Amino acid sequence: MDRGVAKVARSVVLLLVFLAACKKSPEEDLRERLASRTTGTINLPPGVVEVSRELRVPPGAHDLDIVGSGTILKATDDFKGRAMLVVDGTRNVRLRDFTLDGNRVVLEKQLGAAPSETSLRDHFPNNGVLLDGVQGAEVSNLTLANFANLAIVVGRSSKVRMHHVRVEDSGSLDSQGHSNGSGGVAFEDGSTDFEVRSSTFHRLRGNALWTRSATGAPRQQNGLFAANRFDAIGRDAILIWHASRMRVEENTGARIGYPNEAVDPLAQPAAIGTFGNVDHSTYAKNQFEEVNGKCIDLDGFHDGIVMRNQCADRRLPDEYPFGHFGIVMNNSDPAGQPANIEITGNVIDGMKYGGLFLIGSGHRVMGNRFEHLNKAKCGGGKENRGCLHAKDEPKMFESGIYLGRGGAHRAVARANLIRDNTISGYKMETHCIVAAPGVSLQANTLGANTCSDFEMAH
Repeated sequence: MDRGVAKVARSVVLLLVFLAACKKSPEEDLRERLASRTTGTINLPPGVVEVSRELRVPPGAHDLDIVGSGTILKATDDFKGRAMLVVDGTRNVRLRDFTLDGNRVVLEKQLGAAPSETSLRDHFPNNGVLLDGVQGAEVSNLTLANFANLAIVVGRSSKVRMHHVRVEDSGSLDSQGHSNGSGGVAFEDGSTDFEVRSSTFHRLRGNALWTRSATGAPRQQNGLFAANRFDAIGRDAILIWHASRMRVEENTGARIGYPNEAVDPLAQPAAIGTFGNVDHSTYAKNQFEEVNGKCIDLDGFHDGIVMRNQCADRRLPDEYPFGHFGIVMNNSDPAGQPANIEITGNVIDGMKYGGLFLIGSGHRVMGNRFEHLNKAKCGGGKENRGCLHAKDEPKMFESGIYLGRGGAHRAVARANLIRDNTISGYKMETHCIVAAPGVSLQANTLGANTCSDFEMAH
């Protein structure tokens, strides 16, 4: 009898061991759910699911809805992959109502910025979501936090809609301890017809929301960034790089270019930045405050509109070590020469230096308020505040509107209309609109501009 009981007991133990071995882990169960269906609805399990490598939606999936219910996908300490969730070669996929945690405290490594010839998705590992070669996607009510690099990367895709997405505490640094650009949401390499609306971006080390193309890749087209909120962004809140027909509208933000120690001095922050060749685009009705850099950088922007935007810096000038002009033009890319830009109805308040650095031709600068300028008091014996840009252009940083000779390439300010603007600040009555050596004020049309020495009280 005792031997029979012992035999039964051994059998039970072996059965339990077998069942335990057969039981799937939550990660394995999730992988099976994603692999089992290419259309319809996949319900993610509630609770925390630790993920050790890429979760992949099957290529070819279409009309697929992936829905969470209190789901948190968290990268393990040994996670390896391009992103936690990879969606490529699909059509009409929806991701909604779940959280992704990238475990940055363990997975972050020093990494330089992506070389110009390399796509972001190939350079940065350990991202949140990768959408590649997707035709139709909706991403909504997702929280993405603590990613070593990018929260979302969208490459070579079309008809992508994002709304009510929360991105926070992400991005890595290079070997110098400076931002490498990572942290936020990026569209790259010819993505078209995309939108990001009503989303929030907090405490990111690099660019929060941007477009980018690797060398030789097509530009982005027909994108909209609207009604998003940004706070404590280390680089640009919004960066439009190599794009056409972009609309950047009604976004708000504060503390751009923070913290100081993480800012790359060679990539000065901007509330709205531009790079490459950007045309037929509109930046309108955006509002930012406390910008430790430029309000709007128009490097490569042409044949577009900048209207009714507001930027305000209210603190002492030394608190903006990367402070600059309010609106700045440049032409780093020879294909992006500044021409035919309408700059109207903007309010630039409290900049460290001037209000507008203008180069190129065919611009209409009308009805703007450039107020409380030159808080660094350039021209008043304050050379220690970085007031001297170049020895042969000593008046640049003490000017309200500066008509320049060019930026990275020559582009003399000429044939521009500058009228009905209000310009105030330190010595603005005499340094209101200034031309660089070799640039003629008479080659531009000026009229009815109001200039005064009114300064901001502290």
